Amino acid sequence: MVDKNLSVDRTPDMIAIEINSIKEQTRKIVLFNSIEIGRRLAEAKLMLPHGEWGDWLSKSVDYSQRTASNLIRIFEEYGSSQMVLFCDNAKSQALANLSYTQAVALLGIPQDERVAFIHDHDIDNMSTRELQQAIKEKQELEAKVMELEVAWAKDKNLADNAKRIADEKAEEAQKLLEEKQNIESDLRVTDKVLRDTQADVKKLQDALEKERQQSKEEVERLSGQLSDAKANGASDEMVSKLQAELKEARNLVDTLTQELDKPIEVTAADVVEKIPEAVQKELDELRKKVQDKESPQQGSTARVRFSVHFETLVNDFKSLLGTLVEIKETDSEAHDKYKKAVAGLIGKMSERL
Repeated sequence: MVDKNLSVDRTPDMIAIEINSIKEQTRKIVLFNSIEIGRRLAEAKLMLPHGEWGDWLSKSVDYSQRTASNLIRIFEEYGSSQMVLFCDNAKSQALANLSYTQAVALLGIPQDERVAFIHDHDIDNMSTRELQQAIKEKQELEAKVMELEVAWAKDKNLADNAKRIADEKAEEAQKLLEEKQNIESDLRVTDKVLRDTQADVKKLQDALEKERQQSKEEVERLSGQLSDAKANGASDEMVSKLQAELKEARNLVDTLTQELDKPIEVTAADVVEKIPEAVQKELDELRKKVQDKESPQQGSTARVRFSVHFETLVNDFKSLLGTLVEIKETDSEAHDKYKKAVAGLIGKMSERL
């Protein structure tokens, strides 16, 4: 029974303040005690043999496994803060004002985000259902963000792969273009060398034909001189000398005829490799010598021999280049070795000219 005399100075507002203070203290005590119960449940669980946890909960403390799990999680999540639950700071005040039901619901929020969530939501004026709905919406939003991040990473990976493939294709296309340009350049060089070589062969054939005609005239002249010498009773020495010159002249005519009758066909395969610049220079000088105008009678025999040897040298050199090409296709190392040997020989030949 309330003593009316003692309550004369009390007012409903004062009573409301006292009730709210008791409620707050009770809330703190409930949360604090829940943490302590969770601490001891965790300790007991470690001691019990496997498989006896549920029976022990039911018989010893009258808890379901779900309730025990919530209390242990309360201890694990809020236990580090229990010593400051009654301190006057923003974090401790936010946690201290939680009810047990709110504390359990907020287990769905990561620990480092929990205080911020409490500050952002008026949980004191939210029902348990509203609080659970707010937490669910936050979790769904985070899951959606995570899904978008995964999709973005996947799209970025696809884009990076597409860019890499595009770069590789562009590089491959550039290489093919360079190869095409090199082939076209080689073909132009080969075609020019082929035309030049064919022109040189034609010039040499013309020169040989001219020399053959001159040699035939020389044969006729020597034949006439020999006939006159015999008719005029020239000395045996003079007759023998004329006979020797006539024989040599006829042999030259036969040799030139054989060379001119040989089929000479210059193809691109014969000039695949470009003639080195130094060798080309030497050949040009030799061609110039062939084309130089000389006396019809003076040195005709030597000039014919030179033309024959020169054509043979050119043909052999073209054959040598063709052989080097065949070696290059099967043994590049041997090709380089033989090519250097040819270059060395050419250098020595140039020194002796």
